[in-house]
Amino acid sequence: MKPYDMGLLFDECADRGVPTVVHLDRPFDIAPDAGTTHDVPALAQLVWTAAGWLAAAGARRGDRVAIVKDNHWDYDLLACAAVRIGAVPAKLSGHLAPESLAVLLGRLSPAVLVTTAEVLAAADSAGADLTDLCRTTVTVDRAHPRAVHVGELRQAAPPPPRRPREDEPLVIMHTSGTTGLPKLVVHSTRTIIGALARVEATRLPMAGVRRSDTVANASSYAHGRTFCWTASVLCLAPKKIVVLTDTHPDRADPVLRAHPPTVIEALPAAYVRLQPLTTRLDNAFRDVRLFASTYDAVHPPTVRGYLAASARRRPLWMQGWGQSETGPITFRFLGRKSAAWRNAGRAIPLRTRLRVVDPATLAPVPRGRPGVVQVRTPARCLGYVGEAERFQGKCTDGWWNTGDVGALTRTGSVRLLDREVDTVAGLSCLAVEDVVEDRLDAVAECVVLGRAGAPPLPVVVTADGTLDPAAWSAAVADLPRLAEPVVLTGDDVPRTGTGKVRRTALLAALTGNTATAGSGRWT
Repeated sequence: MKPYDMGLLFDECADRGVPTVVHLDRPFDIAPDAGTTHDVPALAQLVWTAAGWLAAAGARRGDRVAIVKDNHWDYDLLACAAVRIGAVPAKLSGHLAPESLAVLLGRLSPAVLVTTAEVLAAADSAGADLTDLCRTTVTVDRAHPRAVHVGELRQAAPPPPRRPREDEPLVIMHTSGTTGLPKLVVHSTRTIIGALARVEATRLPMAGVRRSDTVANASSYAHGRTFCWTASVLCLAPKKIVVLTDTHPDRADPVLRAHPPTVIEALPAAYVRLQPLTTRLDNAFRDVRLFASTYDAVHPPTVRGYLAASARRRPLWMQGWGQSETGPITFRFLGRKSAAWRNAGRAIPLRTRLRVVDPATLAPVPRGRPGVVQVRTPARCLGYVGEAERFQGKCTDGWWNTGDVGALTRTGSVRLLDREVDTVAGLSCLAVEDVVEDRLDAVAECVVLGRAGAPPLPVVVTADGTLDPAAWSAAVADLPRLAEPVVLTGDDVPRTGTGKVRRTALLAALTGNTATAGSGRWT
């Protein structure tokens, strides 16, 4: 089975007898009394019910339905419910600051906002009335004086399903927002389902999901990746799906032990947070044959730790590089003996083309020379909501400017160096981060911030916020000149909903200045 109509995805899987059982680490926010175990027919019923109360709240064909809540997979169930009635879901992370939410909701002008009283209260405290930015606000946790509680709508039956047109807006998600306010990315059925999910729903020899698999996911479900993953994983029909919303090791461990995964996909930040579990006796990752990561780079010590934790003979790590606007661009497989960590892999065959251009002239440069990476892919999004000019500024004759600096090797793979906005002459911030984390066991994370007119500023995260100065000096002795390191704990670092470091915010907090070494032209 290959996905197409996301509004009927769960119904079609139920009708085909997909035997998958889903295990949650906590009940859905939209069904708090339904427990933590669901089969596919039960999930289809949840989507049907949610479609009814979205329609009762006033959502109609072509309207936008914004979703802002706590992190859980029911983001995607709500999105499918909106698609079912012909509306366009917009998934916004509950981690966004109230001021950012207000700007993004202002651009969306949603007919219905699905949120929580807690989100509304936080916005009120910041002086932002989110209910004023939509026609109807629905809360899923508790009543709010300016909103309709979902309990008042649950008995409403949905209208007949409306099949989405292939090239019309299907879903809206936002970028991570590491350098500022996120962009609102619009995808169609053709771009995110036809060009991405249908490819992922193919059973591949090494990376494909098998019917006997237990597939775990620890992600930010407000982002576009899980919408695509939902479509493909249901059609592949594994034995179990395990959904993690909390990656605290002590709370995730019982869930993973009860349902040991054979395939796991997680945010890079989730892998870092769960890594202490890899060294426990009878660890929860002992049966994993495939680890998958997206969104951001994963540093070598983390990859090696997970591969070593697997009891499989040849476990694999699949690293994808891509963007919300394009989906995956390249992929690579790493094993226990892999090298060339900064190599992002090859373009996805038969679908994606890459080139590297001079950032000043946009003319292609020879292989091996650094430049800005551009991609041509049928999965490229339709545009940005409210920022058409910004979107067009990243398009050149069908090529999409990723804003990443890298080089094409002689074999056709991509070696990533930095985001253009972070570029520092004479070094790769990403490569320095890899080296520091590899050499210093005490460093859980290293972030190198490029600055205008000053040496790069290394920020290192340790468990207790301290670092041995002599160990640091020895570790960086052969590296390009760096400023003295700033040592923080993990809680001191501002992050996006996907766990990425908000580099601009961190630079501003540490230096009072947001001037970066790069131009930021393609952020």
